[in-house]
Amino acid sequence: MDVLFLGTGAGMPSKERNVTSTVLKMLEERGTIWMFDCGEGTQHQILHSSLKMRKLEKLFITHLHGDHIYGLHGLLTSRAFQGGETPLSIYGPPGIRKWVEVGLEVSDAHLNYDLHIEEIEEGMIFEDEQVKVHVLKLDHRIDSYGYRIEEKDRPGKLRLDKLKQWNVPPGPIYADIKKGKPVRLDDGTLIPASDLLLPSTKGRCVSILGDTRICENSKALCKDADVVVHEATFDSSLGDLAYKYFHSTAKEVAQMAKECNVGTLILTHISSRYNKEEEDPLLIDIGDVFSPVFVAYDFWEYRIPSTY
Repeated sequence: MDVLFLGTGAGMPSKERNVTSTVLKMLEERGTIWMFDCGEGTQHQILHSSLKMRKLEKLFITHLHGDHIYGLHGLLTSRAFQGGETPLSIYGPPGIRKWVEVGLEVSDAHLNYDLHIEEIEEGMIFEDEQVKVHVLKLDHRIDSYGYRIEEKDRPGKLRLDKLKQWNVPPGPIYADIKKGKPVRLDDGTLIPASDLLLPSTKGRCVSILGDTRICENSKALCKDADVVVHEATFDSSLGDLAYKYFHSTAKEVAQMAKECNVGTLILTHISSRYNKEEEDPLLIDIGDVFSPVFVAYDFWEYRIPSTY
């Protein structure tokens, strides 16, 4: 599982940072990628990466400001042109359906894959055997949401010594054991699956938030997360400006990360006033409040350590 940043700027694209788009690569876990926000030019950013649009399974929109959605229609049609045939699901605030459908209709676009659009409310919006996704509303000028992606715990590996001890033959029964089903021997003895498995391994948790001031819901989404991707549009010297425009400063985010026992903090949605040579003010602003913390830049990738 990796986080790849296609766009890390705020408001408008600059020569160094495109507008917001973040990708959660789950190629090893499920053979797909998930995208969070799709600012203008995102499909061009993809051309400079190793990403394949046909692998895109889900697209989550945090809010409907242009720097987070103006790249959607181009991405959707390019995915069709590039051989994407598997279904694609879009999740976003009320209004996302109208935005997508009107654009596709007016431009007479034809997709060769099923497109599912879900307008979200707070709560769990997706769950399968591998992951679940929770969403909460944040504190921004318009409805903005944060997503918490929780990987489910994985069953422990088979205890080969115990299987040999009980003469449990290999075959489909091994899969049943991993699902928690007990084994009944020929003599009627019932062996709990827990006796035949090593302890389960804890799944990872990634929180990716939209534009927001620090609030109780942002803290809830970030609590004990392994990785948090959070906007830090300004440093604390511009705290009044951040508050006025419903954004966060780097120091505020670092303080929240410490309070919420976050594993690793990654800052994005950076104001164009900070270029690559001037990113240090954000890290200086944080000081020793929290570590480890990174300021993301376009095409930077962070590998989330495996727990198994």
